[in-house]
Amino acid sequence: MERIVVIGTGYFSQFHFDAWKRLGVDLVGICSLNQSEARRYSKKFKNCKCFSNIENMIKETQPTIIDIVIPPKNQLEIIKKILKFNVNIICQKPFTNSLKEAKQIFNRINNSNNNLYVHENFRFQPWHLKIKKMLEKKIIGIPYQIFFKMRPGDGQGKDAYLNRQPYFQIMNKFLIHETGVHFIDIFRFFFGEIKSVYSKLKKLNSYINGEDQGIIIFEFKNNVLGLFDGNRLSDHIAKDRRLTIGEMFIEGSQGTIRLNGDGDIFFRKFKSNREINVKYKWEKRGFAGDSVYKFQKHILSKIKNKQDDPCELSSYLKNLEIEKAIYKSNELKKTIFI
Repeated sequence: MERIVVIGTGYFSQFHFDAWKRLGVDLVGICSLNQSEARRYSKKFKNCKCFSNIENMIKETQPTIIDIVIPPKNQLEIIKKILKFNVNIICQKPFTNSLKEAKQIFNRINNSNNNLYVHENFRFQPWHLKIKKMLEKKIIGIPYQIFFKMRPGDGQGKDAYLNRQPYFQIMNKFLIHETGVHFIDIFRFFFGEIKSVYSKLKKLNSYINGEDQGIIIFEFKNNVLGLFDGNRLSDHIAKDRRLTIGEMFIEGSQGTIRLNGDGDIFFRKFKSNREINVKYKWEKRGFAGDSVYKFQKHILSKIKNKQDDPCELSSYLKNLEIEKAIYKSNELKKTIFI
């Protein structure tokens, strides 16, 4: 059985601890600046100890996997410490502060016995998995374009994000680095590699540091076009606006796929005025269709079977290269080729 330790007990860690508990792993240590939270979570596991020093935790518990659930600010220095030990690493996104930092880690990983996986759970949200299967069956014929309208409605006023992830307010690069990167990955998951990007980014909320609105045009190598339209201040129709955080349309020669804010998928054939509600099963549990659980289960299998995965850092770097191109496009006001 894998021996797992977790670094971090902030808001999103609840979904990690819940998933590890249900997966039945041996969670042997928690390292956190907030010891009361560490003790609270440790009680959910047998013989799980709390630590304030990462290296002491690793030496004492001898883990096989370290799960890092902290903001990007300190990830580089923490991972440098971990790389002294022969252990697999899972790290939450946003991954580090920049492509430069990510490449530093990549170079060190290449010269070590460690593997690092970026926790990209949007690929495991059930609606994205179902849409991927529909695209593989070529239900829409020749794909033309994909459009995602991101509207979580959580970004207005001086109290924006403070009740959940207050560090959002001080991120100098926010909309794309924190959230848009998910959709860079999803767009690639659906349609392959991206050839070029053009972006326009803006800050609407004066109480935060980074951008919170943006429009990005993607051109894929297979000639599909993509449009990401993000605005954290506006909302969309949904019982839970954090479920899909927006709405998606994918159009092709034989029809259109539509995803709404409740995780419902619809298909309309070309020249038809009737949408069909596509039935599929998913469980409203954990985060966004239990995607954290699905991701962690998937990574355990990959580690056990020593298989490559798109969430390995070597593959995930492409998302960060595209992210950097988006910021560069906004700065230079021109299309950037990847």
